[in-house]
Amino acid sequence: MLNLYVDADAFPNLLKPILLRWIEKLHLKTFVVSNKKVDIGKSEFITYIIVEAGADEADHKIVEMVEEGDLVITADIPLADRVITKNAHAIDHRGELYSVDNIKQYLAMRNLMQTIRESGEMTRGPSPFNQKDAHQFSNQIHKFFTKNFKN
Repeated sequence: MLNLYVDADAFPNLLKPILLRWIEKLHLKTFVVSNKKVDIGKSEFITYIIVEAGADEADHKIVEMVEEGDLVITADIPLADRVITKNAHAIDHRGELYSVDNIKQYLAMRNLMQTIRESGEMTRGPSPFNQKDAHQFSNQIHKFFTKNFKN
C-alpha cells in the first residue's frame, strides 16, 4: 500500500477538494508537510506535519519519510528528483508525472532558468494556476491511482 505526501506550502486551493476525494475514496494514508499550517481538509487518513522554517525543511522531511512506490505531490523539481531517486513517484500541481525518463530534463531546464535569472535577465515565471491546470492534475491523479493503487 502506498502513502501519499503533499509538499503543501504552495499547494493550490483548487486541488484540495480533488485530492481530499481521492484520500477518502482510497482510505489513503496521507502526510501533508509544510512550514506553516496548511489545511487540505478533514480526514482520519491525513496527518499534518509542520516542520521548522527554512527553505528546504519540508523537502528534507518528505525525502526522509518517503519509500519506494509512494507518491509525492510537489511543484519542486529538485524534490521530485530526490523522490524519484528513491523509486517513488512525483506529480506536480499541473498534472505532470515526473519519471526517471524526464526528471533530469526538467531539472536541467530549471537550473538553466535559475542561472539566467541570477545573471540579471528578466524571465517570466509560470502562468497563473487555473481551472485547466486543476483538470489536468485531476486526470493525472486518476490515471496514477487506477494504475498503481492496490488496497
